Amino acid sequence: MINKIARSVADALADVKDGATVMIGGFGTAGIPNELIDGLIEQGATDLTLVNNNAGNGETGLAALLMAGRVRKIICSFPRQADSQVFDGLYRSGKLELELAPQGNLAERIRAAGAGIGAFFSPTGYGTELAKHADGSPKETRVINGKHYVLEMPIHADLALIKAERGDRWGNLTYRMAARNFGPIMAMAAKKTVATVHEVVELGGLDPESVVTPGIFVHQIVQIDRVATQAGGIKKAA
Repeated sequence: MINKIARSVADALADVKDGATVMIGGFGTAGIPNELIDGLIEQGATDLTLVNNNAGNGETGLAALLMAGRVRKIICSFPRQADSQVFDGLYRSGKLELELAPQGNLAERIRAAGAGIGAFFSPTGYGTELAKHADGSPKETRVINGKHYVLEMPIHADLALIKAERGDRWGNLTYRMAARNFGPIMAMAAKKTVATVHEVVELGGLDPESVVTPGIFVHQIVQIDRVATQAGGIKKAA
């Protein structure tokens, strides 16, 4: 019997290895899987490469993972904001590597990995510093129909951590409004996907037309009580 419901966050993340590339869903503070991030901190994996839309807020969630010294590199599109002091301090002191990707390119690089696309050309960033690799060498460019494009590579991950709303034991997921954001494409681009849900339903309890992430892309889900989440706690799945 297929049952992807994990007993706890710790069980779901027990096999994360040092040096892993981890995609973490969320857009700002919407859809951030805070319980999974806290679990990753407790699990202890280090030398991580993170892929996310931004670089953390305040000192919780992504920022807490950075502050714990577990991250070597972050790939994101919006690293700086009013409360990104943890990222700022680490980056300015040379303790954190940054790969900046325009948001559309970031989303498409993730989607391309899940779709099996080897690379793609994008006009975004042409003629700017973003058209260079981290070592300063230029990325491949091409003129297509009279327009300049830059070759962008897909982003693959060892692990994706995402927040969903409802799921079943096969791993089928639905999301709540803006909390959906990067979750679906990250689930497709990772070797392993762990998702939190607030409600586990019986098979057939999800309208097939409403399933956004099919269970084939999800390896484990952890049920998180909504009230406990608001209070900062974690509830184990039944």
